[in-house]
Amino acid sequence: MQVPQPPARPHTVTIELLTSLPSTTRTQCCHKELPNRRSGGVGPNTAPEAQYRRADELTVALQQPAYRFVAPAALATRHAFTSQRRLAATQSMNERDAGTEILAKQRLSRPVSPHLSIYRPQITWYLSILNRITGITLSGGFYIFGAAYLVAPYVGWHLESAVLAAAFAKWPAILKIGTKALVALPFTFHSFNGIRHLFWDVGSMMTNKQVNQTGWTVVGLTGVASLLIALL
Repeated sequence: MQVPQPPARPHTVTIELLTSLPSTTRTQCCHKELPNRRSGGVGPNTAPEAQYRRADELTVALQQPAYRFVAPAALATRHAFTSQRRLAATQSMNERDAGTEILAKQRLSRPVSPHLSIYRPQITWYLSILNRITGITLSGGFYIFGAAYLVAPYVGWHLESAVLAAAFAKWPAILKIGTKALVALPFTFHSFNGIRHLFWDVGSMMTNKQVNQTGWTVVGLTGVASLLIALL
């Protein structure tokens, strides 16, 4: 024997119909006619206030986006596989080249850092430079003359000592003195300054005062020795 089912309530049928309608139609229906529980019929503006509020809440809930009801793990998974795009800023080559050219010109006018002009000149600078220059001059001149002396018999040159002395004797006195001084100057300076470096090698005469004193001593001895050799 089948038990008869009780008839559905009017407001239940209305809510079920609302859920199957589009959002625009649901909004219009909820604000026009709702069932009247007291009379059992349907009439305009006869439902209780609570039923209107319930219908409005249902309409708003049905209009929410679906992703708001998704679990946080699902949202994290969806964002993990979503690629993000970032627009790159572009710049024309002409503008970049112009800016680079300006920077290059500015760099050319900048001083070297640290610039040598901020230091007070010291005698040790000049003696160190002269020691290298005289060393290169003496060694280079020795190798050049030695190579020329070796090939002289094969090319017909006469670089014997007697020939050189006879040719030098014909020069004027002022030219002789100047030439001998020019040759003696790098030789004497490099010799005296080499002795100074030997003292440094044994750890002696290395204070600032002693370095300056020995430097001026080398300069004085170089001048005197070069002059004496030139007058011989």
